[in-house]
Amino acid sequence: MRREVPLTITAIVGFTLIIAYFVPHAPFSDVRDLFSDWFMVIAAFAIYLGILNLLKINVDKVYKKRPGWGFSIVTILGFFLFVYIGIREGRDFGEFGTRYYWLYDRIYYPLMAAMFAILAFFIASASYRAFRARNLEATILLLAAFFVMLGRVPIGYYLTTWLPEGWRMGNIADWIMDFPQTAGQRAVMIGIALGIVSTSLRVILGIERAFLGGE
Repeated sequence: MRREVPLTITAIVGFTLIIAYFVPHAPFSDVRDLFSDWFMVIAAFAIYLGILNLLKINVDKVYKKRPGWGFSIVTILGFFLFVYIGIREGRDFGEFGTRYYWLYDRIYYPLMAAMFAILAFFIASASYRAFRARNLEATILLLAAFFVMLGRVPIGYYLTTWLPEGWRMGNIADWIMDFPQTAGQRAVMIGIALGIVSTSLRVILGIERAFLGGE
């Protein structure tokens, strides 16, 4: 019963939402709205569960003095500082000029920008490994990246100003982005959609039970 009840609830909710999408009328629309309200309640509890898990992991790391425990102290202090300031500010804690907004704008936002700036180095390293012309596909990817990057900078424009309109580096970059890139992106999105549909059906039908744990 410990597994049959969650599987039954998952199947009922899944099939009800599928039917309500194609038949948006009562009683399916009413049940869909009810399930949506329950989703919001469950998501609220999930947020608290995530907070407790964050604190548990970092407190445990500090207590056992594992590598990087100093960063865990900063994480814990920052969490309680934001919570305290947010509660003191009240309902308008996110408005411009509040102390919470000052913390977000002067601490959190620069840290987030620094993290994405560091990611640029990893992207450059991954691009170097991916664009090595080892086979035909990698060579095509390398040439496409070369034309796009050169077409997006002024030097690409100046090097091809002698060519007729439509054959310059910027035009080639635009063509690659508008046609091959768009086609590849749509193919990826279709593949993702098919994967989501197949995984959802496996969960609804009870074939995939990993979310229950232990299987």
